[in-house]
Amino acid sequence: MKKQLRWALWLFVAVLAVPAWPQENTKTVSLSLQDCVARTIKNNLGVAIQVLNPVQAENSVALAREIFLPTFSLSANKQGSTSVSYSFIDSSGNIISKTNNYTFSGTQYVPFGGTFTISATGYQTDSNQNFQTINPRYGTTLRFNFTQPLLRNFGYDISRYSILVARNGLATSDFQLKQTLMDTIYSVESAYWGLVYSIENLNDRRQSLQLAKDLLDKNQRSVEVGTMAPMDVLSAQAEVATREADLIQAETQVKSAEDQLKVLLNMPEDEQRAVGSIKPLDSPSLEERKVSLDEALATAFELRPDLASSKLGIELQQLNMRYTRNQLLPDLNLSAYYSGSGVSGTEILYDGNPLLGAPIIGTIPGNFSGAIKDSLAFRYPNWSVGLTLNIPVSRFTSRAIYAQAKVNIQEAMLTLQNTQQQAVLEIKNSLRSVESNFKRINAYRVAREFAEQKLAAEEEKLSVGQSTNYLVLSYQRDLADARISELNAIVAYNVSLASLDHSLGVSLRNRNVKLTDYIQN
Repeated sequence: MKKQLRWALWLFVAVLAVPAWPQENTKTVSLSLQDCVARTIKNNLGVAIQVLNPVQAENSVALAREIFLPTFSLSANKQGSTSVSYSFIDSSGNIISKTNNYTFSGTQYVPFGGTFTISATGYQTDSNQNFQTINPRYGTTLRFNFTQPLLRNFGYDISRYSILVARNGLATSDFQLKQTLMDTIYSVESAYWGLVYSIENLNDRRQSLQLAKDLLDKNQRSVEVGTMAPMDVLSAQAEVATREADLIQAETQVKSAEDQLKVLLNMPEDEQRAVGSIKPLDSPSLEERKVSLDEALATAFELRPDLASSKLGIELQQLNMRYTRNQLLPDLNLSAYYSGSGVSGTEILYDGNPLLGAPIIGTIPGNFSGAIKDSLAFRYPNWSVGLTLNIPVSRFTSRAIYAQAKVNIQEAMLTLQNTQQQAVLEIKNSLRSVESNFKRINAYRVAREFAEQKLAAEEEKLSVGQSTNYLVLSYQRDLADARISELNAIVAYNVSLASLDHSLGVSLRNRNVKLTDYIQN
């Protein structure tokens, strides 16, 4: 009895130790095409990476603009010195001097390449030397400096070169983001309609298998009642097995299509484990869409981001050529300054000539304000205007860069022409594909209707013994192929519509996707 209990206990522990059999995901998520587009743009890693580029480009523009921000500097210096007096005339003891210096300056870069600087300096000196007439002494200077290149580095665009390059990069990154969003939308639409096709194909395969099974059951009953030979059942059994294999393949295609769409949606891991299948809510469009070639080309040339990006490439190379051509010029610089000085301090009064040892009889106090007033009033003006010309002996490097800039312009123009040609070819193919796929829908619909009629007639003939299993099964397969061909044409038509939107550059507009919603500020 104890042995039996021991075995029962071991069996119970073993059962608990066995991991639970994983349950198949049975949750079905219903998604419209617009839902898939929105979720993919929000979660797709490729889009998330591309969204960062405009942010970086915006930072580059802000950094380039800092060249026109004023710069300020402020300094203060205090020093003292003590030296030995070698003559009682200088001082009865050591010579002690104290000096305080103050400097403030502000510099502004002007739009045509020059710089404007305003500076204010001040000092205070105090010494115990003999025979001084002002001690302590205060001095100030207010100065305006202006320098302007007249040849090299002169010009509004030249001075803003780094800003214009950064703005061009920002606009290019925006167009690249737009292109990425359009490519993503097209991928989602293709994957979505591919899933729709796989599901409908699976339903058709199931229906075709059921027809074969119904015929097999009917034949088996006929064999039982003796109206059909057992050998005639074999063809129906073989067809059932073949269609079961087709059904397995169709189920695999559905799972593959779902996985492809899940990757684009970038579902979190827990959601992927929970979701067993995706149910598309939208049906393929059967409405004919007509667009003339002229209208399509006009729309594409206005909205396609690759064409706009190529045009920006030409503008950038033209800017580079102007800049490098300017760098070939000699340096001719205009420089000018205007300043006012002021001096003040405590005036020492002597009873006679201080050099002859006259005694000090009093002082007249002075301070910094007196020196500042003199500077602001330009009581002691100073000015200067000059030109400086530097002519280098050789500019081999600059000339090479300029020559390369001209080549880059030609390359950018050829790139634009090639992009335009590819766009025209893509648009023509898209229009042709839309038109032909719509005609295929009508043709395959007629073929499917005839196949249905032929199968119904053949089944009627079989019921009165005027046909064979082989013919009925063949017509069943013809009907299944006709349905799949019609479905394929319908899905291909919708994919070609998505391709046309992509080639025209209207995918974002048609899917109500705004570029500004995905640019981080």
